[in-house]
Amino acid sequence: MRQITKIKEPNSLTKHRQQVHADYDNYAEKDEVRNSTCTEQRGICCYCMGSISPDFNHMKIEHFKCQENFPKEQLKYYNLLGACKGNEGRPEKEQHCDTFKGKKVLTFYPCDTKRNIGDMLEYNNDGSISSKNETLNSELESVLNLNVSKLKAARKGVLDGFKETLLKRGALHKATLVRWLADWEGTSHQGNLKPYCMVVAYWIRKRLN
Repeated sequence: MRQITKIKEPNSLTKHRQQVHADYDNYAEKDEVRNSTCTEQRGICCYCMGSISPDFNHMKIEHFKCQENFPKEQLKYYNLLGACKGNEGRPEKEQHCDTFKGKKVLTFYPCDTKRNIGDMLEYNNDGSISSKNETLNSELESVLNLNVSKLKAARKGVLDGFKETLLKRGALHKATLVRWLADWEGTSHQGNLKPYCMVVAYWIRKRLN
């Protein structure tokens, strides 16, 4: 996960929320929310950081606070995030992100401006994700299932591929690593981020330190 900066909500959502008997199910312009959340997340899932694109087949609109338990929040834009399909349709033990989360409560909000969730995470060479914060560390498994084998393999693959690039280049200057860190974290550009970008960013930061 990485910190998400929310942008202005779609006008259609603002107008719909003002209607009598408005709810999420009768909101007809969900594609506008998909476009908006995908843009602000720069093309990656709010939880696993896998690639998403703004259409029904390639992403879901996640309610951080689930609709059933928090009906008053169902049309609040702060509560809407863009998530991958999370292995939807597979057995529960293979699911992840919003699909696995369902009605479970996640304590840590990815858009929190006072607590950067990205700074609380660690990535290991085997592709696993963890946190020194005991609550977050537990919820990575029990709420989001982010260490499911598919995701561990994907993160490890991205990191291993980056390391192979380093081996081919030989000795590297600090300035090169700093430039690459900015590219992977997205501070050097405004485009979409690479899937699982923070895995490599975390590794580069460790090297720089």
